[in-house]
Amino acid sequence: MNSLLVSFALTGIIYGLANADLLNFEQATQASLRRPNPLDSLLQNTPALAAVVHKAEQYELQVIYTRIERNAAGEPRFRQFSYRLNDKAYFNPASLVKLPVAMLSLEKLHAIQQQVPALSRNSIMATGVASRCQTAVPFATSADTNKVATLGNYIKRMLLVSDNQAYNRLYKFLGQQYLHQRLAAIGYPSVRITRRFASCDTAANRCTNPITFYSTAGNLLYHQPAACNSSPLRPALGRVTKGRGYYQAGKLVAQPYDFTTGNYLPLKVVNDLLRQVLFPRSADEALGINLTSADYEFLRTYLSSTPSESGFITYASPKYFPAYKKYLYYGRQQQAQPKPSLRIYNIVGMSYGYLADCAYFADEQSGIEFMLSAVLYVNKDEVINDGRYEYTSIGLPFLKNLGQAVYEYEKAHSHAFSNRRGEAGKR
Repeated sequence: MNSLLVSFALTGIIYGLANADLLNFEQATQASLRRPNPLDSLLQNTPALAAVVHKAEQYELQVIYTRIERNAAGEPRFRQFSYRLNDKAYFNPASLVKLPVAMLSLEKLHAIQQQVPALSRNSIMATGVASRCQTAVPFATSADTNKVATLGNYIKRMLLVSDNQAYNRLYKFLGQQYLHQRLAAIGYPSVRITRRFASCDTAANRCTNPITFYSTAGNLLYHQPAACNSSPLRPALGRVTKGRGYYQAGKLVAQPYDFTTGNYLPLKVVNDLLRQVLFPRSADEALGINLTSADYEFLRTYLSSTPSESGFITYASPKYFPAYKKYLYYGRQQQAQPKPSLRIYNIVGMSYGYLADCAYFADEQSGIEFMLSAVLYVNKDEVINDGRYEYTSIGLPFLKNLGQAVYEYEKAHSHAFSNRRGEAGKR
């Protein structure tokens, strides 16, 4: 697995280009820009996608496809195409919020380390209680280090199996006010991550628990007091409602469900953040999350690993099959066996009828690499929380077919310097 990660890190030292190679690459790039949008063609001409694409508005479909072309030195260039991409079209991001939370948690940890050098992502993280709708996680050690409550383990659980409790713990570590200050500072002032995955109201979500970090010997390293966001966040899109009804406490409420104060994370933002993790030297400098090379490798490891590859004993269960968190290309099919040469680095979301997957594909054998992000809404009866969503009959098959269609397109349209990717990935 380490060799795969090295091959696909894609962020190694880039040397100067020979003039001839640079000229050839620029000429090829200009020619490619004159070609039609391949995403439109793929969506319109792939029969397996037709049922959703022909009703794209009903399914609230959005797609981003990024082709990655490399020059002779292996340096990547990106060509991004989109379909119905609209930051103002609300969708529930569900677990997509776990990527920015993971990244900002590592960044905050480094800031604290400036005063507490002994603190690390493996320090034991105890969570206290200060107000309503809060739960505690006391200090505890274990012979199985993967069972210990640490910032690193919480991130692993989020990225491997989309663990909601792990997300809740890191939401509390960040705090709502700090989280949004950092999101604004890196260029995303409209993003809203205001809810934990728990039955807490808007006021309770503004307040977070006291947190204390300890060494494995039980020595106190750092204490963060409880906090409340004193500045309520204005909804980014104004009032947002969906559906014709919803279930609450087992009873049908015959009115649209209100997402106004819910989490709001546009597809392009997730795509941008994933690109920063994969290509930190190529990402827009505005994405100023201060992470180390070790942080990026850590994130890439668990974004791409299957549950069984992780070493977590809990995830050795058949419940966590290889494609458990791989929607694009594999459709989360239990019987799917991943291609040995293909690594997919991704983050997914599934909630309230919305399905989303933001992914980077890298095939070591063929040299194929691209990014693909998509979201769609599958809730035919327009009732929220009734558990009757068309995830398995429409949503996941569409994402599987979309991933496979783009992969086959890439296979048929190889790039001149695709074989240089491994050279660029060397550290």
